[in-house]
Amino acid sequence: MFEKDIKKVLFTEEEISARCKELGRQITEDYAGKNVLLVALLRGSVPFLAELIKYIDLDIEYDFMDVTSYEGTESTGDIRILKDLDDSVQGLDLLVVEDIVDTGRTLKTVIKTLLNKGANSVKIVTLLEKPSRHVEDIDPEYVGFIVDNEFVVGYGMDFNQRYRCLPYVAVLKDEVYQ
Repeated sequence: MFEKDIKKVLFTEEEISARCKELGRQITEDYAGKNVLLVALLRGSVPFLAELIKYIDLDIEYDFMDVTSYEGTESTGDIRILKDLDDSVQGLDLLVVEDIVDTGRTLKTVIKTLLNKGANSVKIVTLLEKPSRHVEDIDPEYVGFIVDNEFVVGYGMDFNQRYRCLPYVAVLKDEVYQ
């Protein structure tokens, strides 16, 4: 249905799954013996979270926050928390699950909020990172793939709430953004 809108596929479903397996193995090693809570940022991170947790061999818990700063293809810089966590994070080691680290503004706000709520530690696992776009000093501990400064869709990421369901990460044709 959406194939006609795709300019190029950056990462296939198989590549994403293989990378999640590697990340899951590393997270399992790093968090062994710790009480870890995965904090997934809605909505984009849901497919990544679902794939990643298959490969984390720990008794983990997860919760969700809904945080927004985008309109269309641009970050507005206005960070809004639409849904907070359901339970206390006091004394827990948190791993924030993100679909993409772009400017870093959203994550900076989320990390500060979680530490203020008493989290023991807050680290980041992201499917994609755009280091060239960072305006905040954000350095995710676990990165699936590095991407250039292109607007990407699929695997949870959207353009105006569309294309989230694609099982891969892609770039749309220029005319789709018009």
